[in-house]
Amino acid sequence: MGSTTLKGCGTALATPFTPDGARLDENAFRNLLRYQIEGGVHFLVPCGTTGENPTLSHEEALRVVEMTVAAAKPARIPVYAGAGGNNTAHIIELAREYEKLGVTGILSVSPYYNKPTQEGLYQHYAAIAKSVPLPIIVYNVPGRTASNIEPATLARIARIDNIVAVKEASGNISQMAEIAATVPDGFALLSGDDSITIPVISLGGVGVVSVVSNEMPAGMSQLVNAALRGDYADARRRQKKMLPLMQTNFIESSPIPVKAALAMMGLIEESYRLPLVPMKPENKAKLRAALEESGAFQEYNACRTDRVAV
Repeated sequence: MGSTTLKGCGTALATPFTPDGARLDENAFRNLLRYQIEGGVHFLVPCGTTGENPTLSHEEALRVVEMTVAAAKPARIPVYAGAGGNNTAHIIELAREYEKLGVTGILSVSPYYNKPTQEGLYQHYAAIAKSVPLPIIVYNVPGRTASNIEPATLARIARIDNIVAVKEASGNISQMAEIAATVPDGFALLSGDDSITIPVISLGGVGVVSVVSNEMPAGMSQLVNAALRGDYADARRRQKKMLPLMQTNFIESSPIPVKAALAMMGLIEESYRLPLVPMKPENKAKLRAALEESGAFQEYNACRTDRVAV
């Protein structure tokens, strides 16, 4: 049975590229990491969907993780690096390399495209857990993988010793309620969607793997803290203010909007790798309005990230 103290707001980190998209922008990534740490996020998740994992080379992924671990270590912030996909053997190899870099654990998205059965999903995670001693967060996102980890299957997976949590991004509140009621004690339920973090916590969840915390690490961390201490009035007040940005972050395929937003804020270059492309102008205008309304510019301007040595 998995057991963990994992909770709070974890940032699914964007990966900055140079303007031509050819290389990692390491200076920008250091500044983004510093912004997250100063904002009080509880853990960091590099190389996930928001980090454009599919287009990172092997060497780039290792460098992103290495930089994240180095930045997080002084503050003792856990790092759960993205190591998922549809080739179980490859995931095991990558996770072992992450282990050597000092990650706390891994976040592993369920296999996409090859659409395994529920038994296949169980055996996939069991094989990873057997081969890699790190704590593992299962990531269920049917909208991207075309398969759903059903609650009964997750309950089986959750009884594997080093599988400690699930990032649930099905959007199905009823399914999340069933998960909370059936997984073993100590197994962490994390929201995979910013906008439903409060109801997930009210059902027994312990936090979120967040996109909006890229832009507003303090704002989202404070919202989660309020919900975890049972102050739902405060959490709802913060949610109401941040909801326009939570929603606009998905007006086009993520992470297109969040990277455009971070560029507007001056944190990174607006640079993507194909098949992702820049936002439509009309959507970019909506994004800027959401940043203003949610207070993202104000939060960033209050942080002295620009003084980071590079």
